[in-house]
Amino acid sequence: MHHKIVFSFLSVFLFCLISAQTYEITYTTSYNGKVVPDQPSTIVWVNEKENIMINSSIKEQKSNFPFEITKVEKPSNTLISYAFLKPGEIISSSDTESVGKQNFELTNETKKILNYTCKKAITKVNSNTIEIWYTSDLKLQGGPSVLGQSLGLVLEVEKNKNSLITATSIKKIKNTGIENIVKGSVQSTDQLGYKDLLWKSRFTTLKVFENEIINFSDASKSDQLIKRYANGTIILKKVQFPTIKEGENIFVELKQQSNGDAYDRTGTVFFIPQDKEKSFFDGLEKGAKTLPAFENGNGKQYHGVIATENYNPAIEMMRFFTPFGIQKFNHIQLKDKIWQTISPYRQDITELKPSLSEKELWVGVFIGNYDKGGHKVSLEVTIHKSDQTVYKNNTAIPLFNTLNIMEMAGQDYSTMFNQDKGLFVDFTLTKDLKNAQLRYITTGHGGWENGDEFVPKTNSILVDGKPIFSFVPWRTDCGSYRLYNPASGNFQDGLSSSDLSRSNWCPGTVTNPNFIFLGDIKAGKHTIQIKIPQGPTEGTSFSSWNVSGTLLGVQ
Repeated sequence: MHHKIVFSFLSVFLFCLISAQTYEITYTTSYNGKVVPDQPSTIVWVNEKENIMINSSIKEQKSNFPFEITKVEKPSNTLISYAFLKPGEIISSSDTESVGKQNFELTNETKKILNYTCKKAITKVNSNTIEIWYTSDLKLQGGPSVLGQSLGLVLEVEKNKNSLITATSIKKIKNTGIENIVKGSVQSTDQLGYKDLLWKSRFTTLKVFENEIINFSDASKSDQLIKRYANGTIILKKVQFPTIKEGENIFVELKQQSNGDAYDRTGTVFFIPQDKEKSFFDGLEKGAKTLPAFENGNGKQYHGVIATENYNPAIEMMRFFTPFGIQKFNHIQLKDKIWQTISPYRQDITELKPSLSEKELWVGVFIGNYDKGGHKVSLEVTIHKSDQTVYKNNTAIPLFNTLNIMEMAGQDYSTMFNQDKGLFVDFTLTKDLKNAQLRYITTGHGGWENGDEFVPKTNSILVDGKPIFSFVPWRTDCGSYRLYNPASGNFQDGLSSSDLSRSNWCPGTVTNPNFIFLGDIKAGKHTIQIKIPQGPTEGTSFSSWNVSGTLLGVQ
């Protein structure tokens, strides 16, 4: 059935261009009076029956995928868009509302463009002022976009007095060569579907989890695709990352809903380096106590939290916090409160590219909870081409991660900061590290109103015994996320629990990393130390700090 539709489309497409006199108009783009360099020219093929809008790269068949060709059929002014997503994959969508529907202020101003007399019309598009210069001399309607096609042949479009697209040549042609461009089957779709498919074709998407449950239950079991640990509070999947080139950006995106748990919980998206003898995966498989232990003199052992010669901890991609019962508890009604239905968390993690590109890695999500319903999550990683290179590091070295991902399997809370030693890591660089930065994520927890979750505390970072940086991690914007927290009760003082300021996190938010500049570090042995004046235990109430650190730089 599709092939018959495609044949008809191609036949009409070519017949119209061959049977009527066609003009080729070439347009050049400039900004503030200067031609935009390395930008393909816009080309429009116009005749009395249809207009086709492409660019010079497409005409020369040198355009990168995806690209679009737009056609306006006359006299119906039907706009048909064709998106070439990849070789042999073409989608199309039609629209009868876009062409000829604009309101213009027609003026008496005229000027010559390519020796044709043009008149000016003015319109507004999304607060932008657009000036259209069009001619009736050729008795044709068309232009470089849908704007002004009903007025005549548009030869110039100016936006906000600074961006200009203007015709630089007009010539008659016998054959456009469109038959060499439009090849293969065409899949027709609606306009929203068209835009979505075109948009998604512009970047790479790695689907990791789709509506997976993270809960606490003996019934949570691994299958062939997804591993589950710590009674279902950890889900893990092996992901093959493609080659990620210089200038490409990496984003991680997680969506979360309550599936029964009403409380705000600590969450993390992480991956497991396996470039040393032991990895965090060994702890998941064999128990946390099989991992190297850190001791600071307080009598406890903290397993799997620091890098050693033979072990690397999990690298944290994104720290997030679930809100109070989003979606599952949206039946709780408050006047003038319309609850959100999903918590979106999205973060740029391009700086971790050296540890991701061309690697097959275990990627996991943890949400600390003791609820049989738990939470529902979806996770994907997207890779985007970009003209801007922000992160220029070629090295990402995991140093520490005290977030007790295996909490429900016996991994202890990160209470090591109750001693002056705090967290202490020895590490060795085999090469000099230039422009070194510490990617540092920190959040304080526990202790109720007198604990470190609700009491500002200074975090101090020392390298080789020297103080490098100190700051107080604190969030005062938690009230902004009230509509994500239907189960967050109201207090007598008029506040909700989700409103309260906290040690660098809010219910329903991501905690951003701090990038701490360390300068150039020579090859050899070094130490890094994290000190936080952790509050004392009060009865069964204790404070803890989840901190993770990855060393970035150029070797």
